[in-house]
Amino acid sequence: MSEWKTYRLGDICQVLNGRAYKQEELLNQGPYPVLRVGNIFQGNNWYYSDLELPDDKYCYNGDLLYAWSCGFAPYIWKGKKSIYHYHIWKLKENPQIIDKLFFYYYLIIHTKYNLGGTHGSVMLHLTKKDFENQTLHLPPLDEQRRIAGILGSLDDKIELNRRINANLEAQAQALFRSWFVDFEPFRDGPFVDSELGKIPASLKIEHIGNIPHKIESGKRPKGGASEHGIPSIGAENIKGLGIYDYAKTKFIPEDFASTMKKGKINGYELLIYKDGGKPGYFIPNFTIFGEGFPYKEMYINEHVFCLDFFDKGFNTFAYFYMRTPYIMNQLNTIGGKAAIPGINTKDIESLPIFTNENEKVKEFGTLFLPTIKTILQNCVENKTLSALRDTLLPKLIAGEI
Repeated sequence: MSEWKTYRLGDICQVLNGRAYKQEELLNQGPYPVLRVGNIFQGNNWYYSDLELPDDKYCYNGDLLYAWSCGFAPYIWKGKKSIYHYHIWKLKENPQIIDKLFFYYYLIIHTKYNLGGTHGSVMLHLTKKDFENQTLHLPPLDEQRRIAGILGSLDDKIELNRRINANLEAQAQALFRSWFVDFEPFRDGPFVDSELGKIPASLKIEHIGNIPHKIESGKRPKGGASEHGIPSIGAENIKGLGIYDYAKTKFIPEDFASTMKKGKINGYELLIYKDGGKPGYFIPNFTIFGEGFPYKEMYINEHVFCLDFFDKGFNTFAYFYMRTPYIMNQLNTIGGKAAIPGINTKDIESLPIFTNENEKVKEFGTLFLPTIKTILQNCVENKTLSALRDTLLPKLIAGEI
């Protein structure tokens, strides 16, 4: 570790404050997205602004940011010109001393081991002065770039897989809409009235309860989940195809899992967000797991439905069908009326669906089942790449390899 030097963080970068907003200044639309801490950790519920501010209050594509309240994390902004909130700092590094990408990875490790609290405590916020007074032990610039290149190549591959997955799902969604929402292949034929509205006469509808299927939930032992054992998938991880937050995984003991007669995920079933949320507010969601993603062996808990039509192609069709506006509105309305927001087996089985007797339904499943498989396999690869990156990261930053 020759030539490694120790620096005060405030001496190698400028720490710029974001802008504090009043609630009435946060708009539902406007020219500038307002990047808040919640957007860094969750990525949704955006607000906007039409204010024209000094240039240092905006973040641009590639800027290094740091969330300092309610959770600590470095973040490289990838997006258009935006306004960063008061609970985020923008870091302008001295490029003669530290490489930006290396700085990002260094802050990941530094945050984990120095700012996450000790003896079980967790700091909820960090002052700018305390942050600037942190000490960093840095290698020469060429070594920084070598380390950043190794870690960056892994993250680049992970991001590429994510983009591929998003593109594949978008293609499937576009064709589904063309065939089963706009009914483009059926325009020359007769249409009939149905509970879905006007639909092609050749598309048969049946209620899910009248189609061969299995729907079930899992359970957890008394006292709830544990920290080790077999993964128990809850509603918090039913977020859409190819999405899973491993930090939220709970587990059930192996001996308990061996007694469960329901709730095992075998792969390619449709998983449904069953219940949870604020009173009067229910947003359904769906996913498909398989190919070892997110785990090779896993069960659902009592807050998730597993719906299987005993046909992977039709399960694929059902994933896209259940996300149509009609079905989403139905489940949103039903689930929001419950004392505890959610849906039950009867609610699912009473939903209408185009049956697998329809040739276009079969064709869609045949076309896009391989797409689902590719998405799931990319997710498995990303899990492996992430584990490798997380293993290398502390060793590289410490100069051990």
